[in-house]
Amino acid sequence: MAVIGLIVHLGRESAGRQASELAAWLGDEGHTVRVPPDDAVAAGLGAAPTIEIAAADFAVGLDLVVTLGGDGSILRAVELTGRAVVPILGVDHGQLGYLTEIEPTEAHAAIRRTLAGDHGIEERMLVAATLVRADGSREEHLALNEAVVERAAEANTIRLAVSVDGEFFTTYAADGLIVASPTGSTAYAFSARGPIIEPNHRALLLTPVSPHMLFDRSLVLAPDARLRLVVDGHRPATVSADLAPQFVHPAGGESVKVESVAPPGDVSITPAPGPDKPVPGGPTMEAPLGRVVGARSGDKGGDANLGVFARSDEAW
Repeated sequence: MAVIGLIVHLGRESAGRQASELAAWLGDEGHTVRVPPDDAVAAGLGAAPTIEIAAADFAVGLDLVVTLGGDGSILRAVELTGRAVVPILGVDHGQLGYLTEIEPTEAHAAIRRTLAGDHGIEERMLVAATLVRADGSREEHLALNEAVVERAAEANTIRLAVSVDGEFFTTYAADGLIVASPTGSTAYAFSARGPIIEPNHRALLLTPVSPHMLFDRSLVLAPDARLRLVVDGHRPATVSADLAPQFVHPAGGESVKVESVAPPGDVSITPAPGPDKPVPGGPTMEAPLGRVVGARSGDKGGDANLGVFARSDEAW
């Protein structure tokens, strides 16, 4: 039997209703259901057979996370699970649904197939943003989409000195800089005129926000590039990673280091066996479950292929 976590869109009534129904069904199947406190309240899960657990302990011992919401719910699941090796399966109760491709009516079948290993795995790269304080202290956050260093609300244009792999590149005068993964190339970086990168590709994307300079193009860098962004001057800046709040206010001279999570800290896609995509030798997953960040299923249950975005490496 599996330990399954539920992440629920806190403002979507349909997500709460389905979370309650899934919790009851999974409990009847003999699985343990785990829910963060805020999600339990949003879904009204007090009477369901669930374990309400603090966010810091949510990922410990999990076999699968099912999100009920939109892409933001996927990002919140990534934040809650951190570096733990636990899958995330997205059920779409959102608006855009870039990552959450399972329809609510397909949730039962998708969960069954995922637990049985009847799915494929698609690798997505993460980025790690580390604030380095003047006193040497550090604070790290992981992001599926992007890390952003930008001006504080009351500030004007800020100056950010950028180094790549230890060599000075240039100083940007801009509202901010976005360091995105390929998945994040269709998020904030896209609205700042950045290019779209195929999500399975490995690269870092550096995109300025409203630069006040002649050089205003995005840079596509190697996946193992080490970026260092130093606040140059007295104007305040903030740093954020995906949905995490603006968690730091670097002072002049303090820096933010951004890099990809070193492989094999990501995942790859392997279509599941199906009528039109046979895979010799059976399922190809090396781990019982990987990190799932989205899925696609057909309407015909076992006759459809299920592609699951996942992270399967134990060291991620």
